[in-house]
Amino acid sequence: MRTYGARLGGALARRHVRKRGIDLSRISFIPEETKRPLQREGTDPVAEMAEYRAGSPLRKLDLPFAFDAYLITGHAEAREVLTSRDAYSNDIRHLFSGSGPATSDDIGGLGFTDPPLHTRLRKIVTPEFTMRRLARLEPMIDRIADEALDALEQAGPGADLAKHVAFPVPFNTICALLGLDYDDREEFAKLGSQRFDATNGAAAAFGAVSAQREFLFDAVARQRVEPGPGLIGQIIQAEGEQISDVDLAGLADGVFTGGFETTAGMIALSTIVLHRDPTYADLVRSGNRETVDRVIEELLRYLAVVQVAFPRFAKQDMELFGTSLKKGDVVLASLSAANRDPKSAGERPDEFDPYRVPTSGHLAFGHGIHRCIGAELARMELRIVLPKLLQRFPALGLAVPESDLEFRQLSFVFGIDELPVTW
Repeated sequence: MRTYGARLGGALARRHVRKRGIDLSRISFIPEETKRPLQREGTDPVAEMAEYRAGSPLRKLDLPFAFDAYLITGHAEAREVLTSRDAYSNDIRHLFSGSGPATSDDIGGLGFTDPPLHTRLRKIVTPEFTMRRLARLEPMIDRIADEALDALEQAGPGADLAKHVAFPVPFNTICALLGLDYDDREEFAKLGSQRFDATNGAAAAFGAVSAQREFLFDAVARQRVEPGPGLIGQIIQAEGEQISDVDLAGLADGVFTGGFETTAGMIALSTIVLHRDPTYADLVRSGNRETVDRVIEELLRYLAVVQVAFPRFAKQDMELFGTSLKKGDVVLASLSAANRDPKSAGERPDEFDPYRVPTSGHLAFGHGIHRCIGAELARMELRIVLPKLLQRFPALGLAVPESDLEFRQLSFVFGIDELPVTW
């Protein structure tokens, strides 16, 4: 297995783009105001996001693109845009050309695909993510979680929960689901974090995308010859040459990144939140299905680890919430801000309340045809891991003050890379 990290060099910025394309070399620096949808104060969106939400429904962003970009922070407005099937395109592949490390073949999957291709691809993978089909994974996830908790215990108090539990549980689950080999998995997992991190500019992020997709192209090519027992092999056997390597790698990429990095963030961050008040941990430790599910839904709303939804490009000139958009302009929905909207979350939306009864459902998994296909898998993993963790370690606590933890500060997927705990 080759080393993909070596691909992330200076050539990443040397991209050939079309007239309205994205020049990665120009966006190594992101204007300070434009960073705010990706920033947090602890586990909370920065205060400016509430100010944006209280102001205009759309806020123009200062980005060096040939098209204008607008941010939505209200729940109802975000839901309206995410629901629309006809007014917007999610396909960004036309923005990339040339033969550099990040090409149009590197940008795909359900999140960046429009109907009718999106409809066909989603139909292929949807049966694997129904509650009935996912139920068969529960014994495997149980075992994976127990092994992770064993590793945490063996490491002793002061061990890193992110390393021993939060990352390996979803990683091993999704690798098994897809039927991926485990070679170079640490490198592969690292690239999963890098692709969502805008700290070093877009060039580095897209470089990680390219490196990770190359891994998946290799996996698809191997399974074309000898299909494995996982989802990739199943799709190859069912679809044959009707699905291209690019589309299949895109599907695998979307399932992997959506099912790994986001759930890893939720496990670690949920542990932090649940230990702010012993009664929170007790609710989950009880193992009562209805209670645990209610707490998980509030954690999903409160944490909103996917901070910004997939970009939506206007298909034609249009009027949106009193603002004139031109064809090709992009609309970005801040899911973290929308989930803190008092109009949907109710009173004290910035507080974690396991007894909350929101007036409208949260958008942690997005909405509409691009809603996260792995939502139920994520819920299942949280439902299994969190009670097990708190039952196994009833005195579990943070090994350092929460104020000393280093959260990701410029990432599309919010999270924490190290979480030392004690018991």
